[in-house]
Amino acid sequence: MAQPWLPRTVPLTAADRVDVNALATFLRDAGVDTNGVDLKVSRFPGGHSNLTYLVQAGPRRLVIRAPPPGAHTVSGHDMVREHRLLQALRPHYHKVPSTIAVCIDAATSPLGTPFYAMEAVAGRVLRHKVPDDVSLDPETMTKLSTTLVDELAILHGVDVAGAGLADLGRPEGYVQRQVDGWCARYDKARTDDVSDLDAIMIWLKHHVPGRSSGPPTVVHNDFKLDNLVLADDDVTRIRAVLDWELCTIGEPLTDLGTTLAYWVQGDDDDSVKSLPMGLTWLPGTLSRLEVVRRWEERTGRSAHDVLFYYVLASFKVAVIAQQIHARYVRGFTTDERFALLGLAVAIIGARTCRALEAGRIDVA
Repeated sequence: MAQPWLPRTVPLTAADRVDVNALATFLRDAGVDTNGVDLKVSRFPGGHSNLTYLVQAGPRRLVIRAPPPGAHTVSGHDMVREHRLLQALRPHYHKVPSTIAVCIDAATSPLGTPFYAMEAVAGRVLRHKVPDDVSLDPETMTKLSTTLVDELAILHGVDVAGAGLADLGRPEGYVQRQVDGWCARYDKARTDDVSDLDAIMIWLKHHVPGRSSGPPTVVHNDFKLDNLVLADDDVTRIRAVLDWELCTIGEPLTDLGTTLAYWVQGDDDDSVKSLPMGLTWLPGTLSRLEVVRRWEERTGRSAHDVLFYYVLASFKVAVIAQQIHARYVRGFTTDERFALLGLAVAIIGARTCRALEAGRIDVA
C-alpha cells in the first residue's frame, strides 16, 4: 500500500545538528516505539523561519519543529509556548496537528535547542510553483481561495473564553503593541536603509485604529496558502493548518491583514509576483477585496480600517524577511536563499507604499 503523500524533504547536513540516536531515545521515552527501528530524519526545505523535520519511525511519521541557529526573536521561536498553544487549541479547532512531546532543555536536547514533536499530517502543500500532477484551473482556485477564507473565519469563531484560551494572549492594547513591537524588531534587524519602511513605520504610528471589530479571537498571525495541508485527492479541502509560532489572542483584523499581505493578485507588479508568496495570482483566485468581503460575510464583522491592517501586516512580512536576511549577513546561517531577502524587503516596502499612496489594498 502506498504511503500517504507528504511534501519532499532533503537530507540532514552538519548545520542541522541533529543527534539521531539521542532523538530516538527521547521519542521512545515519550511513548513512540523506536525499538529495533532505523530512525530516519530529514528536513523540509520550505519555510524561512523555524526548522521543520520529518521523522520516520517504521510506518509512523512524525514532524519536529525547532528554532534556527542565531534566532533571537523569542516569541517567534518559542517551541515550548507553541507546543502549549497547540495542546490547548486542538480540542476546539481540529485542524491543529496532534502533539506528542516537547523538549524544554536545550542543554540535553538532541537538537541543541528546545523543540516539540507532533504527528505528521499527510497531504499536499502548495508553495510557489504549480505542481505537474495537480490541476489548478480557475474553478479549483476559486473554490480553494474561498475555502481558505472560510477556514480563517472558522478559526476566528472559536469561543476563546469558553475554550479556556484567554490566557494565551493579552488582547488589551494588542494592536498598539504590534505596531511598537514590529517597529522595534525592524530597528534591531536593520542591515540596510530602506526609506519605504521608514515611511511606513511613521504612518503606522500615527494611524492605529481606536476601535475593534468585536471581541478578541484566536489570531494565527501567518494564515496563508502554503501553511495549509490540503487533501491529496482534493486540494480544495484543508486537512491541517501549520506554523502556529506567532499565534495569540487579539484583533482578528490583524490576521486578515496578514492573509492579504501574502495575497499576490494576477495584476500585481511583476516584482511582487517574483517573491515566493504562493499561488494566489492564478486565474480564478479571489481578489484581495473579494477576500475582505467573504471574511466579513462569514464572520459577521466589519473589516473597517482594512488598509491599516494590510499595511501593518505587509510591514510585518518585510520585517520577518529582514530578520532572516540579518541572520545571513551576520553569519548565523550560510543558507544562500537568505542572501536575496534584502531585495524582497525592498519590493514589499515599495508595494506597501503604493497602497498607502492610493489609499486602498488592491493596488498592483
